[in-house]
Amino acid sequence: MAATLYEITGGAAWITLNRPENRNALSADLVNELHDHLIAANQDEAVRCIVITGGGTAFCAGADLKNPPGTPGQSGRATSLPEVLKTMLDSAKPVIAAVNGPAFAGGLGLVGAADIVVTVEDAPYSFSEVRIGVIPAVISVVCIPKLGTHHAMKLFLTGERFTGKQAVEFGLAHRAVLADQLRAAVQEEIDMINLGGPIAVAECKRLVRRISALSVESGFDEASPWSVRMFQSPEGQEGMAAFREKRKPAWIANS
Repeated sequence: MAATLYEITGGAAWITLNRPENRNALSADLVNELHDHLIAANQDEAVRCIVITGGGTAFCAGADLKNPPGTPGQSGRATSLPEVLKTMLDSAKPVIAAVNGPAFAGGLGLVGAADIVVTVEDAPYSFSEVRIGVIPAVISVVCIPKLGTHHAMKLFLTGERFTGKQAVEFGLAHRAVLADQLRAAVQEEIDMINLGGPIAVAECKRLVRRISALSVESGFDEASPWSVRMFQSPEGQEGMAAFREKRKPAWIANS
């Protein structure tokens, strides 16, 4: 059985972690397949965004300690978790995490690296590493920027559980809904992304990642010519023409 499932629908590539018997723990094979699907989705012009969710009742229970990522899978390849998280961050297509159930330890790395997070409101979360004598080192790179040091310190030190609803309050997720509303809520996010120009959406993602790392002065120096380039781009010209002419831009009309 495949460790992940891949389906394209409504302009989105849905990647489903498919090891429900292990609560979708991050095994070598699952991480290899997830990485392959992320690359395939980025190379597919029909895909506007990527959704990662869990099969069964869990999102992801963290690393498979018996067969961890970074060790050779059945294919002989060994994709590390940092490679997957960096691919998510570098993806030109927005990545949405649809957290359908428990999200623990390394599984929260997928949440931290996602651009938009929609969660079931009572889904349990935990940075549980400290409970087995280790630390959330790798995933801290993508989770601390969202949590800030205030929340990260307490959650990392205690390993306490919190809910999807609290994950929104902590800045780790954007939206918490009832379980039977998750798919519809994710689709709303997909539909809103699809209203934007494909290049503009990709550039917005780059903008947020880049400008947040700069000083105010450096940010203005870099953002000003970036803005000019986008206004002068074919997509920018088409978008402004469509607005003036009160019609849909080509990326919507032709979809």
